[in-house]
Amino acid sequence: MMAEKTQWKFTGRHALLIFCSAFAIIIGVNITLAVKAVSTFPGLEVKNSYVASQEFDARRQAQRALGWEVNAEVKGDLLHLMINDQDGQPVEVAKLTATFGRATHVKDDQTPEFTFDGSAYVAPVTVDKGNWNLRMVARAKNGTEFTQRVIVHVQEAAK
Repeated sequence: MMAEKTQWKFTGRHALLIFCSAFAIIIGVNITLAVKAVSTFPGLEVKNSYVASQEFDARRQAQRALGWEVNAEVKGDLLHLMINDQDGQPVEVAKLTATFGRATHVKDDQTPEFTFDGSAYVAPVTVDKGNWNLRMVARAKNGTEFTQRVIVHVQEAAK
């Protein structure tokens, strides 16, 4: 005697299960990406934007009066920060602090320890290829604070 073969039927329950599973995957991926985006990029430039806006024009005028031009580049594993006056001469500042990191997250941020070599400020850094930001704060010898974000394009990683 042969057993009778039953044919499988696609029912409404199966369709609902597939539909709910697909949306659960989509929503799960979206939540994961949103959490990663928020946790890796603070998006914070200043603590209090209102106070910063009130001081902006005066600080900008003071910085422009210095006439400084700032450039940065990475050569090997050294970050070179060039600060030149309006005559193109290197400027030695009273104080310099900086954060060097990626534009999109803070996990690779570094605080370079600069030394002035007579023409530029030099600091060892660990970098990979890509776009980096140097967020610097320098104080001129007359007390003027100079703040700038310098974009640094690294063509190849240090060996």
